[in-house]
Amino acid sequence: MKVFHCDHCAQLLFFENTHCVQCERTVAYLPDLGVVGSLDPTEEVGVFTSPWPQASGRSYRLCANYIQHQVCNWAVDATGESSLCISCQLTRTIPDLSRVGHLALWAKLENAKRRLIYTLAGLGLPVANKTDDPEGGLIFEFLADADPALPDAEKVLTGHNHGVITINIAEANDGERETRRVALGEPYRTLLGHLRHEVGHYYWNVLIDGTDRTEPFRELFGDERLDYGKALQAHYCNGPTADWTSRFVSGYASSHPWEDWAETWAHYLHIVDTLETAAACGLNLRPPRKGDPSLSTAPVPAGEKPFDRWIADWFPITYALNNLNRGMGLPDGYPFVLPPAAIEKLRFVHDTIHLTTGGAPTGF
Repeated sequence: MKVFHCDHCAQLLFFENTHCVQCERTVAYLPDLGVVGSLDPTEEVGVFTSPWPQASGRSYRLCANYIQHQVCNWAVDATGESSLCISCQLTRTIPDLSRVGHLALWAKLENAKRRLIYTLAGLGLPVANKTDDPEGGLIFEFLADADPALPDAEKVLTGHNHGVITINIAEANDGERETRRVALGEPYRTLLGHLRHEVGHYYWNVLIDGTDRTEPFRELFGDERLDYGKALQAHYCNGPTADWTSRFVSGYASSHPWEDWAETWAHYLHIVDTLETAAACGLNLRPPRKGDPSLSTAPVPAGEKPFDRWIADWFPITYALNNLNRGMGLPDGYPFVLPPAAIEKLRFVHDTIHLTTGGAPTGF
């Protein structure tokens, strides 16, 4: 994530801000520019302009979910047909807002999705919704379990199916998510992590399936034609393979090549976003003791080549991140160890993206 500043008063802005705390101007994320910027009202009610020079001649509205529910902070092209921003257009189903607490859970889900979409766009990956591309597009459904007091209550399963990503909104409840993390023996479980993992399945279909990357994928990850249902059943009955720590980014990745790809993809996006943030903050590490993890200069902006440089930057950052978390009494921010085999899979993801996009442009 980049670091943003108010274009009126230079106050620091965060990706989620809706107002500048210093000059109190309305701000929004402008997807066409890839910035959080202030909005100046025009004579037409609900229509704004931006003082950014690149926005000259453009007009904006606030996303309808920004106005009606305060669950979004993105702007919309005022001349366009949709009242929803490009991120909210990717949500097909929202929770029942008449149920207590659902609005807050939905807001958390949309917030995580916007961070996901920001990173995907920054990598130059296609992010089409199913209205524009019914066959190949992407859509999200945020659903809740039926009332547990009712008989035969159906449980919503988080997952991906042909471009449809379903998330159980209980995952936005911190207590419920932690309960599930402990029950499944996972070291890490976040909303953003879920979205990054599930969208990895979607991009396997887009970038790998039926392309010249299929055979190289199988050589590295395994044959995805292995029975998926049986593989998952075996994983949940027996646990991860005994040697998973030497071959995979996580225990779950060892269950099936599709899950190995999705877990590796999610880790790639973790690295991309965190490295971009570290670079934007000018982070460097200069420990007093020689030989301790160090960064003499800020990391290479995430997603850019060469792979070897930015993966090398990743390790000292995780060292600092985990130590800072421990100082606050929190679990490690990155509770993983990447073996050489997993790093080569990350390289495969990196190369696949760059072969597809020809680079890493920012914005939509």
